[in-house]
This record gives sequence, C-alpha cells and structure tokens, in this order.
Amino acid sequence: MLRHLVLLKFKPDTAPATIADITAAFHALRTAITTVRALESGTDVSPEGLAKGYTHAFLLTFDDAAGRDHYLPHPAHQAFVAQLQPLLEDVLVLDYATGGD
Repeated sequence: MLRHLVLLKFKPDTAPATIADITAAFHALRTAITTVRALESGTDVSPEGLAKGYTHAFLLTFDDAAGRDHYLPHPAHQAFVAQLQPLLEDVLVLDYATGGD
C-alpha cells in the first residue's frame, strides 16, 4: 500500500468556515476518485509545539503507486487543488510505502 500524507498551513486570514469547506471538499475526493482506498484527516493536537504552523493533516491510502499516479492528474483532484491553493501559506506532501522500514 502507498500512503499520501498532506499537511496544510492556511493563510492566517482564512476563515474557519472556509477551512471546513475545504476539508469537506478534500473528503469528497474519496468518492470521486476510485483509486483512493481511504482518506482520513485531523487537526494538530500535539503538545510538542513542533508543527511549524501546519494545522491540518490528510492521509490518503492507495493500493500502490499506480493508484496515486491516477489520483494526481485526475480532474477532481486538479479542481480541488485550484480551490485550495489561494488559501495556503504552505503545503507539505510525503508519500511512503507501508510494510517495512
């Protein structure tokens, strides 16, 4: 399996309702793109203070790299990215294969 971790740092003036809409739109990708096996999200609750301004995490699961490669250029994903980009101060994406070190 392949995990696709997305960390978002919103611009300071982004309204909470807008962030809620973005979160819902991100979750809608789960049903819009068949290769997304699972999608979960949450906000930073760590007491360590090491989040560097990233507040929202999204973890997508794919069967393999081919599933992720189908997702990235998919029109639904591209439309979501266009909606998201103006709201972001920064984004961090990390992909990793599960099952070993």
